[in-house]
Amino acid sequence: MTLTIALLLFVAGFSAGLIDAIAGGGGLISVPALLWAGLPPQIALGTNKMQSTWGTLLAVSRYMRAGLVRWGDVRVAVAVTFVFAMLGTYVVTQISNDVLKKIVPWLLLSIAAYALLSPRFGAQPVKARLTPGVFACLGGSILGFYDGFFGPGTGSFWTVACLSILGLELTRATAYTKVVNLTSNFASLLVFVIAGGIRYDIAAVMIAGQLIGARLGSGLVIRHGAPFIRIVFLIVVFAMVAKLLWDQWASHA
Repeated sequence: MTLTIALLLFVAGFSAGLIDAIAGGGGLISVPALLWAGLPPQIALGTNKMQSTWGTLLAVSRYMRAGLVRWGDVRVAVAVTFVFAMLGTYVVTQISNDVLKKIVPWLLLSIAAYALLSPRFGAQPVKARLTPGVFACLGGSILGFYDGFFGPGTGSFWTVACLSILGLELTRATAYTKVVNLTSNFASLLVFVIAGGIRYDIAAVMIAGQLIGARLGSGLVIRHGAPFIRIVFLIVVFAMVAKLLWDQWASHA
């Protein structure tokens, strides 16, 4: 790894950590950077999980210290998400996820439309439609499995579920989302570690950038709250939709 590549990967890690701490979607930056550096796709995915997990861990610790999320509120979701993310990661090694590749962009577009048409998107909490325990079991099983099996948009799905079903406002929904994202990332990371699918030297460079970016991003969330998160959230969702649709088009070109 040359110094130039190391510097560019550091910047990619920083940018991914910044965006991920605010609205998720850091993989839009980090995975292409790893592929550009010449890593095979499976090694790139494993290395990305390693570096992103550290950034998410830092963001979660800051959100917990700020009182945005308490362990008692998320422990059931953490346990269920971990089990189903491991299951999803295993299942994707056995069957194709091509159907999801076609469906997910349109689901994300519907989320973007919901956010755009709701000027006060997440600014105030709404009435919860499920108890926290039931929500944790349903969300952890469905979205935990999805994150392990496919992944793109998981943070967006969690955030909207926390807003519309659990009744959280956007800042707390973002913090809750980061905790369960950390859980599913760690579950998938274990699979990659066991399989030997990680370049640890490259991961170390990106982790350094991730930690700085995640610290800055989580600080922005704590200071600026829902209006700021909404803007970044929409940008990330549209960028993710564009990438997924482009990947579909390129695969058939």
